[in-house]
Amino acid sequence: MIEPAMTLANRLRAGETIVTAWSTLPGTALPQELVRAGYPAVTLDMQHGRHDYASVRDAISAILQAGGHPVARIPVGEFATASRLLDAGAEAIIAPMIGSPADAEAFVSYIKYPPAGTRSWGPSRAMELHGVTEAQAYLMSADAETIGFGMIETRSALDAVHEIVAVDGLDGVFVGPADLSIALSDGARCAPGSREVQEAAARIAAAARDAGKLAGIYCNTLEDAKGAREMGFSFISWASDGAIIRAGVSALLAPFLAQ
Repeated sequence: MIEPAMTLANRLRAGETIVTAWSTLPGTALPQELVRAGYPAVTLDMQHGRHDYASVRDAISAILQAGGHPVARIPVGEFATASRLLDAGAEAIIAPMIGSPADAEAFVSYIKYPPAGTRSWGPSRAMELHGVTEAQAYLMSADAETIGFGMIETRSALDAVHEIVAVDGLDGVFVGPADLSIALSDGARCAPGSREVQEAAARIAAAARDAGKLAGIYCNTLEDAKGAREMGFSFISWASDGAIIRAGVSALLAPFLAQ
């Protein structure tokens, strides 16, 4: 695929900490500008964001053109969409609500070629975007150089985390702290920065590390992002495009309006 040292997979496996912006707004310009502003990766959210397949497909190209790593979060259970987005050039897929080893195995089956999975052949756009001219070269490198993260965000997933990270072909896990906080409180509160959630996140990161897998997490505050890095998370989302815009506008206007 792309130069091995520069793939997201190889950077993470080499021990780098990669921060990703979280893209909820459709279009190509903003994800591309986020890369140009300094984010090494942008995650395109199809679960709760406004992206559909077409907007993610086009944003993947724009992110790569700017030198960034395109990542996509699919809707719950849409594993076929994961395959399509890898064919479109995504370097990583985040699958929400992976609650059991069986869920992880189903996800893997769509994103890895045989014998690890049953991904169907059709990566012509990915090959074009990543400068690969030989089908055999893509086939031999794709499983290693694309990443599948299963989201741990339910009580059942937390209880089964060691079994989930042991699934062959699953490259890593990704913590959804908001849903995890709701699950752990039996629906009583949404508190992603709570001590209970942070302790659970540390357990998840340790389980991934012990299994030789990658660990990612969505962070809502700078303090959470710093804490995630200390826990051993290497793929950290901080922050969303809407929050970035609001913070930038506030920083620009506040000094003027205060006069």
